[in-house]
Amino acid sequence: MKIFTSGSIVLAAVAALALSGCAEKKVCSVPVKKVVKVDNRDAQIKALEAELAAARAKSAKVVTVTKTVKGPNELYPPNAEPGKCYARVLTPAKYELKTEKVLVKEPGEKIVVIPAKYGWKTEKVLVKEASEKIVPVPPVYKTVTEKILIKPASEKLVKVPAKYKTVKEKILVKPATTTWKKGRGLVEKVDGTTGEIMCLVETPPVYKTITKKVLVSPATVKKVPVPPVYKTITKRVVAKPATTKVVPVPAVYKTVKVKTIVEPAKTKRIPIPPVYKTVTKKVKVSEPVLKWQVVKCRTVVH
Repeated sequence: MKIFTSGSIVLAAVAALALSGCAEKKVCSVPVKKVVKVDNRDAQIKALEAELAAARAKSAKVVTVTKTVKGPNELYPPNAEPGKCYARVLTPAKYELKTEKVLVKEPGEKIVVIPAKYGWKTEKVLVKEASEKIVPVPPVYKTVTEKILIKPASEKLVKVPAKYKTVKEKILVKPATTTWKKGRGLVEKVDGTTGEIMCLVETPPVYKTITKKVLVSPATVKKVPVPPVYKTITKRVVAKPATTKVVPVPAVYKTVKVKTIVEPAKTKRIPIPPVYKTVTKKVKVSEPVLKWQVVKCRTVVH
């Protein structure tokens, strides 16, 4: 993002007004009318400066970079001649390439480790020290016969089921009722003027014979003695318990090759020279310059 300063905005406004004024005229002179236009340009410059100040107040976080440009700071070209148009032209800065030698890596030193030298020799080493071991002596057994109780005497509860008998019983399914029914034909009519005949008919009750189970005596529980249960077994018992005895164990040796140091390890320091690099960089020779120059424009005859 480009940040414009008040100085650059003022310069741009002046250049634009100067070019627009010369473009509308065929002759750029310095009459009395030009004084009025100069005052109008000053007002426009002040308005632009006020807008810039308002924009700076809204964006406080924006960093303004001000670039100083060498050259005359006059709002109008000095020593201007009637009939000519002027514009401020920015001459860019000049650069040149410069080659120099820079240090990339400083001098140092490298430490090289020279490993130790080893040799072999034969040596008798103790593998297992002399000791004693305990040897178990197994026990002596004998066979005996014995009667053992498997299950002691007890009682058990025996369930006596309930007793039932089957009986028949007549139950009422539908009670007796009376209903009205129509007559059976013309024979029951008194004469031809007799209307519809209705008869009150009695319907007898309906019964049903069922078979059901009736409890005679309820279920009960009685105690029954259970005798003890024995079993004759043959088992092996210890006649003489197990014992132990101590037996000496001689030491064990082994002849092995042992690696020994003939010459210990050592270090060696090797110097490392510095490393340089030739680089080419762009160096500014002159700063940018802003100066007035005569430009071509249309002239206006007043």
